[in-house]
Amino acid sequence: MSFSIRLATMADVPVLREVIAESARGLRGDDYTGEQIEAALLGAFGVDTELIRDRTYFVVEQGAEVVACGGWSRRRTLFGGDAHAGRQSDLLDPAREAARVRAFFVRPAWARQGVGRLLLARCEAEAYAAGFRSVELMATLPGRRLYAVCGYQGDARVSHTAANGVSLDFVPMRKALERPGGE
Repeated sequence: MSFSIRLATMADVPVLREVIAESARGLRGDDYTGEQIEAALLGAFGVDTELIRDRTYFVVEQGAEVVACGGWSRRRTLFGGDAHAGRQSDLLDPAREAARVRAFFVRPAWARQGVGRLLLARCEAEAYAAGFRSVELMATLPGRRLYAVCGYQGDARVSHTAANGVSLDFVPMRKALERPGGE
């Protein structure tokens, strides 16, 4: 199957919201309750327009359909959309800090077809080109499986209090980057 990746634009925000909600509700049900998913959609899961403005957020398309989205960041915020409290927009130092992999969501109908790996490889290559030699992320419980297969380390859960005081677990993970294509 042929997928294309392009930079997300502000015009994509409505469809990104749809992809995120569809992904959260369709792929996270085995690991999170409905209450946790709905609370996370109020901030922890959501569109981060700063990534779009930074030109580090992508959409994956199959034909004209947006099937996934995700990106990377040179900013301190580790996860969360525009509505997430505690955002930190200061820039990271690529010589001593890790880039962030951010906000990966795949429509359930397109899960387990290589879309996440394709998008992750693009983000890692771009972070490397920007001078970063490692990346870190805050994985959802189902997302950690993809990241572990792709070489990310970390299995200790951390609890995050989302909207309405609802708590859900995430897994911080990290990976050293190599030159795309190997070193």
